[in-house]
Parts: sequence; C-alpha cells; structure tokens
Amino acid sequence: MKAMGKTRQLMALVTGGAALAAALVAPGAHAAQGTETESASQEAAVRGLLGGWRLTDTGTDVRFRGLAAVSRTTAWVAGSKGTVLRTSDGGRTWRDVSPPGAAELELRDIEAFDGRRAVALAIGEGEASRVLRTEDGGATWTESFRNTDPRAFFNCLTFFDSRHGLAAGDPVDGKFRVLSTADGGRSWRVLPDAGMPAALPGEAGFAASGQCLVSSGAKDVWLTTGGAETARVLHSRDRGLTWTASASTLPAGDPARGVFAVAFRDRAHGIAVGGDYRPDQPSPQAAAVTGDGGRSWRQSATPPPAYRSGVTWLPYSRTAALAVGPTGTDLTLDGGRTWRTVDPGSYDTVDCTPDLGCWAAGEKGRVARLGF
Repeated sequence: MKAMGKTRQLMALVTGGAALAAALVAPGAHAAQGTETESASQEAAVRGLLGGWRLTDTGTDVRFRGLAAVSRTTAWVAGSKGTVLRTSDGGRTWRDVSPPGAAELELRDIEAFDGRRAVALAIGEGEASRVLRTEDGGATWTESFRNTDPRAFFNCLTFFDSRHGLAAGDPVDGKFRVLSTADGGRSWRVLPDAGMPAALPGEAGFAASGQCLVSSGAKDVWLTTGGAETARVLHSRDRGLTWTASASTLPAGDPARGVFAVAFRDRAHGIAVGGDYRPDQPSPQAAAVTGDGGRSWRQSATPPPAYRSGVTWLPYSRTAALAVGPTGTDLTLDGGRTWRTVDPGSYDTVDCTPDLGCWAAGEKGRVARLGF
C-alpha cells in the first residue's frame, strides 16, 4: 500500500508539473504575437492551478525574513528573537527549533540542505553577526562564525551545493565583505577583496529577505545593493573571488532604496525587485530583468505597484515568477516584463522547490504555502 501511495504521489506531481508547464507557455509562443486576451487566459489558468496562498498556524508573532523551502512538505523559517521553526508536514504543524540563548539575535537568512541540516545567519554590527549550523533538525546548534570586526555587518547567505557557500556583508574599507565556506558552513573565512569593485558612497546591502545574495549553478553568484546614487547588482563567476558591478534601473539615491532581492533561473536569466521600503514612499520601477547574467538590466514595462523584497521563479517555468512585499504578491508570466498583483497579504520572502513546493513568510508569524 505504501508503494502504491508513493506511486500515486509521483504521478500527481508529474501531472501537476506538466499542467503547470503547459499553462506557463508564454503568450504568443504558438503565434506571431501574443494578445492581452491570451495573457489574461493564461493568468487565469495559472491562478487556477496554483490555488493561492494558504496561511499556516506558526503559533508566534515574530517576523520571518529568512526562509528555506526544502520541498512541498518541509520548510524552515528564521526571524526575530532568534526564532527558527521547521515543518515536515506541509505547514500543518511547526516545531520550534530555535538555537538556545539566541533570543537577542536577529535571524534574517536560513539555507537548508534537507529536513535536518540548515545554516542560519544573524545580522548586526560586530558580534551580532553570526552563523549557526544544525545537523539534527534543530535539536542542537553550533556557532560556526562570530564576527569580531566592529565595522562589519553581514546580510545574506547562499550555497552552491551542500559544501560550498558564501555570506555577504556591507562594505569594510570601501569594499563589500564576503565570507566563504567549503565544508557546509562548519567553518568560514573572509575572502580577499582584490577582485571586489569599490563600493559607491553610501552603498550597502539589505537584510530584508535573505535574497540579497543568490547563486545559480556551481560558481555563479549575485549580490544586490542600495543606498547609493545607483542601485547595483554585483556578479561573480568564481564563487566570490572576482566580481563585476552593473547598474540596475531600480530606485536609488536614498538609504531606503535599492535592489532588495534577485532570482536567477539559470546563469543568464534573472529578475531584480526592490524599491523604497518606507511605507509612505512610492516605489516606481520596482522590478527589472536581465538576459545576460546581470551585465545589463531592463526596466519592467509594468512593474509591481509597490516595494517588493522577495522574488522566486515558479517551478517548471521559464517565464513565470512571484514577487512579494508588505502590500502583496505579484505574478509575472513573461519573465518579469509585466506584473499583476494576485494577493494582498503581507510577506517578506518567498521560495519554491522543484516538487511544486512554494512558500512565503513575513510579519506577525505569517507563513503560507502555495496550493496546487
């Protein structure tokens, strides 16, 4: 019976993935030009397949800006007051696996390899920036890095595989500081900054969603910035040893404005979102796209209507993605060129997995899973 159950689940997954992929064929793919009717029909089909966000009961009111989606059933979230929660049943129940003695820490990012192994980042000046690691589902934690430089402030984590990863922080001595691990986060070293471009005056990163540093493939990684006259995206092809910087089209010129998150579906195609995080300030031009690995960015023709802090590509798609922020969730069906708001709920970060598991997390303990 168990084997038959697993077979049915696999068939449902394959069927669901095929249906989603079919619905996500870009408008106009079978004709010379797409039409607005085609786009609306496609969006209706996709939304019907997705089913919308389904809030889960986390039992807490902390803000979760760190999210690691492992599968449709397993996910980790990390947030304020040193809180880490884990679910293994699709969000029906959440287990508090917070590191002991971490109540004063602000956890802004978490990367998980599976339901047992995860690495979390605490942010802040000096020793407030730390990296913690668990290998037993959060039953025990080990502090693998504590920042001792009072000038440093780390914002985001990313992993290329289960061994190699990076953590990025704000500029020190005029250049962004980057940590590297080659043992799954058990130990870290500061990378030399000879290959890092000089930071612009006032430039920094945003620890808003754990997506200011993202990787794709074995060696490519992107770092987002704001706060300066130009909001930039930095790209490394060698796991952080050398970088190139490109100007984005997102709002800049203020400490509250910039690129807050990027998502790449491969080494070339990416989406950037951000804006001005202040709720009383508008955020025009809050999204951009690239087709050349971040060397150049094109402004979205119809961007999200407000600041967005998180973005992810939908599984089985080359054209569909979700962006989230405090005022809603937006869907694109054309690779980030145009966006439509599909949910008004507040979320800070979003993540999807190949088995059709999409999760979002944010303020007041909000964690939701996308229904398929």
